[in-house]
Amino acid sequence: MASAPTTTRRGGGTDYTARHLQVLEGLEAVRKRPGMYIGSTDGRGLMHCLWEIIDNSVDEALGSHASTIVVTLHDDGSVEVSDDGRGIPVDVEPRTGLSGVEVVFTKLHAGGKFGGGSYTASGGLHGVGASVVNALSERLDVEVDRGGKVYRMCFHRGEPGTFEDGQGRGPASPFTPFVERSELPVVGKAPRGRTGTRIRYWADRQIFGRDAEFSYGDLIDRARQTSFLVPGLSLTIRDERGLPGTPGADGPHEEVFLHDGGISEFTEYLAPDQSVTDVWRLQGSGTFTETVPVLDERGHMSPQEVTREAAVDVALRWGIGYETKVRSFVNIIATPKGGTHLAGFEAALLKVVRKQVEERSRALKSGSDRPEKEDVLAGLTAVVTVRLAEPQFEGQTKEVLGTSAVRGIVSRVVERELGALLRSVKRGEKQQAAAVLEKVVAEMKARVSARAHKEAQRRKTALESSSLPSKLYDCRTSDVDRTELFIVEGDSAMGTAKAARSSEFQALLPIRGKILNVQKASITDMLGNKECASIIQVIGAGSGRTFDLDAARYGKVIIMTDADVDGAHIRTLLLTLFFRYMRPLVAAGRVYAAVPPLHRIEVVNAGAKKNELVYTYNEAEMRRTVASLHKRGKRIKEPMQRYKGLGEMDADQLRDTTMDPRHRLLRRVTLADAEAAERVFDLLMGTDVAPRKDFIVDAADRLDAERIDA
Repeated sequence: MASAPTTTRRGGGTDYTARHLQVLEGLEAVRKRPGMYIGSTDGRGLMHCLWEIIDNSVDEALGSHASTIVVTLHDDGSVEVSDDGRGIPVDVEPRTGLSGVEVVFTKLHAGGKFGGGSYTASGGLHGVGASVVNALSERLDVEVDRGGKVYRMCFHRGEPGTFEDGQGRGPASPFTPFVERSELPVVGKAPRGRTGTRIRYWADRQIFGRDAEFSYGDLIDRARQTSFLVPGLSLTIRDERGLPGTPGADGPHEEVFLHDGGISEFTEYLAPDQSVTDVWRLQGSGTFTETVPVLDERGHMSPQEVTREAAVDVALRWGIGYETKVRSFVNIIATPKGGTHLAGFEAALLKVVRKQVEERSRALKSGSDRPEKEDVLAGLTAVVTVRLAEPQFEGQTKEVLGTSAVRGIVSRVVERELGALLRSVKRGEKQQAAAVLEKVVAEMKARVSARAHKEAQRRKTALESSSLPSKLYDCRTSDVDRTELFIVEGDSAMGTAKAARSSEFQALLPIRGKILNVQKASITDMLGNKECASIIQVIGAGSGRTFDLDAARYGKVIIMTDADVDGAHIRTLLLTLFFRYMRPLVAAGRVYAAVPPLHRIEVVNAGAKKNELVYTYNEAEMRRTVASLHKRGKRIKEPMQRYKGLGEMDADQLRDTTMDPRHRLLRRVTLADAEAAERVFDLLMGTDVAPRKDFIVDAADRLDAERIDA
């Protein structure tokens, strides 16, 4: 018979059987894995334990059973929370045979918040809060006032028993656990009609680090927040620790929080700017059904379909600023990471505002763009609260609400109530609604402009850092003082220019036709134009404000176009580009216009002597040259050649007349009067048509019709 296979485990173990499995009983699991229940074992986890105890008292206030909560930070490291609620039940729980106090503090998932009718809305939901705090405390004492009696029970790391307090009350006192059965002794009399609970505990330093301390600032913020959320509840925070750097450094310090204005007052407190609107209150409710397991009389869990009601209460206002502050709560428990209630609020907010902007698009001049969420939230301060029984949270830390039905309920309430406010015909509300919509549209336009600018900058950065275009014929030397870049009009001239250039120091960049008129176009359009982009890339010094003259790759930039009207237009467009976006290059005198000849005069020599070539660059020069030759008895070969384009020259002719530094003629472009140049460029190339039309009409009589190449 074959033997059973064994499982080989990394690290040397050869068997893995049921005896290796551990079953953690009761509160052992909490002490073994505290992070699962409180998130961490540093100061945040320490504060989370305190929130669990405080929230239990606040739940009593939510049910109108308590009006006062006092939190005391003692100088021995303990903390005490007392309330005037109903008090934890002291009678015996029938299924366990234990008192209600012991059940609450020793049994996970035990409490009055599982649908038994004790709490319609509460912060504690999982029944593990008090028991987790007990498990992670070196000592915990609980006193309950009920029926004219004071009951007390003590625990040591979750185990019930008695402490023999001699010199002082603390975790170091001798402890005797209960052996046969637990006891809930009566230790005094309570005044008639007084009920409540007092819990004092010492956090276990075997679990929490020595440097973990209760944060007075966080405690004050939480108390203030809770007093806003539960109007009429008085919260007192008392610090007796005398820690340096705290308000209680010189002695016991106490602060009391009591607010009757609710979340409207909370919104005003949170708002960081002046208001555009009053605080608007959006209230409503809705119902939904869900199937939940319910504990029956026999102690068995059975699924039942129950109807829940979710009450929605939202306070919001817009301010003149841009900061967004939205706080969300479920049964006064803060949900800093949001959840379904916040998702419903934001969706409805965006939907309602978009609808109003569309309906008033003409008055608001909103165009075809639609507001996005960030446009609507700019300057918004809001408090979103939802109250419902047994909400579903993601984890014990309750940072995210997961009950899906709440989203639709919140969305419907906000859509109905906010829509009515924005459509209101009441004078005050109508003015405020108009101000909100104008603010949203202004934010939308700013966002669209910023995005366009960002895209332009992104393209510009990519343009300046990318490799050189393939159509560039670069020179070999890197000596900027010698290098020249010829910007050549047309592919036909490019072929001749390639043969005519000196590849040692002359680079060629062909452009096709007329480039973009950058005087009219935006920077985005300019950077998107292929020819403009190529020129900026090749020169390599950037454009606009980022132009760096020292980074320019060429000592001279020479515009070489045909000697006709189209060539002059192309040259003007190129100069406009340099003037608008690379002005330092022009100011430094490094931009030139090549001057190709307009005529070629061939002088016929007698005999075997080679004919002589004479080039002229304008009509007047041509006439003077011809007259001079005739006067000297020279004969001119007819017809005399007139160049319409660079492509009509051969390489030798182009080299000798236009590109060879020894013979060529260049016209340097200068900015002797920058303001005058700006006006001329704006007149000739700008968006205003009327002044340009007047200029053309006024100068028409001075135009030589024969110069028009038609």
